[in-house]
Amino acid sequence: MTAISYLVQFYLATIKTAIINQFQYRVSHYFYTLGMVAEPVIYLVVWSTIANAQGGSVGGFTAGGFAAYYIVWTLVRSMNIVFTPYGWEQRIQHGELSAMLLRPLHPIHYDLAWFGGAKIAWIVMWIPIAIALTLVFHPTFNPTAPGVVTFLIAIWGGYLIRSLALWLLGMITFWTTRTAAIFELYMALELIFSGRLVPMSLMPAWVQQVSNFLPFQWTFNFPIESLIGSLSISQLVSGLGLQALWVVIYSLILAVVWRAGIRQFTSVGN
Repeated sequence: MTAISYLVQFYLATIKTAIINQFQYRVSHYFYTLGMVAEPVIYLVVWSTIANAQGGSVGGFTAGGFAAYYIVWTLVRSMNIVFTPYGWEQRIQHGELSAMLLRPLHPIHYDLAWFGGAKIAWIVMWIPIAIALTLVFHPTFNPTAPGVVTFLIAIWGGYLIRSLALWLLGMITFWTTRTAAIFELYMALELIFSGRLVPMSLMPAWVQQVSNFLPFQWTFNFPIESLIGSLSISQLVSGLGLQALWVVIYSLILAVVWRAGIRQFTSVGN
């Protein structure tokens, strides 16, 4: 068996296990998702009210446009849930990382495969929530065939970028047990530069310019706007290219930091 075929079989088996696991605990996931829906609904109500007060639109977004943006936001947000840096502390303190190092694959493959499989179940369970939000808020979608295809690729590209980014943050635990402040700084930057808080077109010009040199908007704003129909063909292609670029950049950095961190690692267990 070649290394590639082994890796493919591993991913398929882990994805299948994750899907089964998530459907077994679907009630708890629904409660978690409903709690997460509160954030975009607040944004949606606020910006829809502002749009109506401003004569029907703000920055090119009507109330229906905001509804479309934030409904797709709920799916993209679910796709962007990955292994948290806080989990690294538990892995090291309880000896879990030591066990993972004995396995034949790099530990990141276990997280990518497991959370990737979970996403498939989450997408299925997200559909009723999206239908309910659509009936309540009446979104205005203008999807195009290239945009839909791009979205189906981009949500996985965003997932991969964010997985690698938070894995890098988590590896700070090799050198210090205090990662909370750094993670909170990352989350603050993500809120500003990703389109998670508001569509990027509504942010100040300097924020939009700076965001072009950062990875954040390629995990949130780009997938969302590719589906709602606000991007041209050239923007769709360049967006996918930039997602691929950030995957490569993060992968190279991760490889270097992993080698340095694993030399620093001291096993801890109960």
